[in-house]
Amino acid sequence: MGIKGAQTKQLICMEAFKLFTEKGYKDVTMKDICVKTGLSRGGLYRHYESTEQIFLEIVNFLMGNQQNEFSEKMQKGTPAAEILCDVLTRYEKEMLDQSSSLSIAIYEFFSNPNISKSDNSITQQYLDSKKMWVDFIQYGMKRKEFKTVNPEAIFDLIVFSYQGVRMYGVMMDIDTNIPKRIIEQIKLLLLPESEEIPYENSIL
Repeated sequence: MGIKGAQTKQLICMEAFKLFTEKGYKDVTMKDICVKTGLSRGGLYRHYESTEQIFLEIVNFLMGNQQNEFSEKMQKGTPAAEILCDVLTRYEKEMLDQSSSLSIAIYEFFSNPNISKSDNSITQQYLDSKKMWVDFIQYGMKRKEFKTVNPEAIFDLIVFSYQGVRMYGVMMDIDTNIPKRIIEQIKLLLLPESEEIPYENSIL
């Protein structure tokens, strides 16, 4: 694929991402994406056959980006506490930013096997994300930067808190203190006392 073709695919995914965050998955059509990108029907179908194909590429890209972020930093020997704080800072912002949330679209897509073509699609996404986080938490424990914890339990706390806030955020206004409290508790569970947030400065 040439540079122009790659740029067109990037444009399609960027504009489709905005539509999926605004409308969910099931209400977005290829016509909507044509209008959003300014491409003709033929121009769009030259790159993608369906909204399903576009959506999966977006989800896989986002998952791959985070996985690469963890693995690349761990390979470089970046301190685990630094990686954790960077990721949790981004999570806090994302929990409050519904304009970038794919939570509803992901639910609509993966909860319908007739659309996703697989009964275990969302389960696989969960397992891939869990492996990534478990590997990272074990990395932090081996370096003595994290407390000795159950990595799977910490992951479940992170993923279900994060996704829960993003899902509720579509339906109601989220108090900005909620993500702050969640992030604070995750840090308290993982980081040694010397790196924990002082109690008097915490938001309770």
